Order: sequence, then C-alpha cells, then structure tokens
Amino acid sequence: MQILEFVLQVLLGITSLLLTLLILLHKGRGGGLSDMFGGGMSSALGSSGLAERNLNRFTVILALAWFTSIVALGLITKFQGI
Repeated sequence: MQILEFVLQVLLGITSLLLTLLILLHKGRGGGLSDMFGGGMSSALGSSGLAERNLNRFTVILALAWFTSIVALGLITKFQGI
C-alpha cells in the first residue's frame, strides 16, 4: 500500500506542475488579467485553432488525472487507519 501511495504522490506532483504549465499556455480570452498586463495586444501571435483545441484536450485529460490521484490519495488516507 505504501508503494501505491508513493506512486500517487509522485503522479500528483507531476500533474500539478504540468497542469500549471498548460493553463499558463492558454490564450487569453480578453477582459481579464491578460489584458491588464498587455496580453490582449498580441492577438496576432496566438496559436492556431487546432493547436488551441489540442491544448484544451491535454489540459482536460491532465486535470482528470490530477483529480483522480487526489481522490485516490484521500481514500487511501481515510481507510489506512482501519
């Protein structure tokens, strides 16, 4: 059980870092913090439609893996004392 917990903790750490990176790679939609810091001016430099869709898919898949690892770690922690 300790090996599974260690693997899930490593997975959680890796997915957390990658999820942060992927979220920061998304193009700003306007009206938010990205416009305040000049992100709205570089709209011509944005990614293509296909690249943005693939980035969205990778982000959703990684978020599901992140959520699953958190739930699994919580269940292991809850039932470890029994």
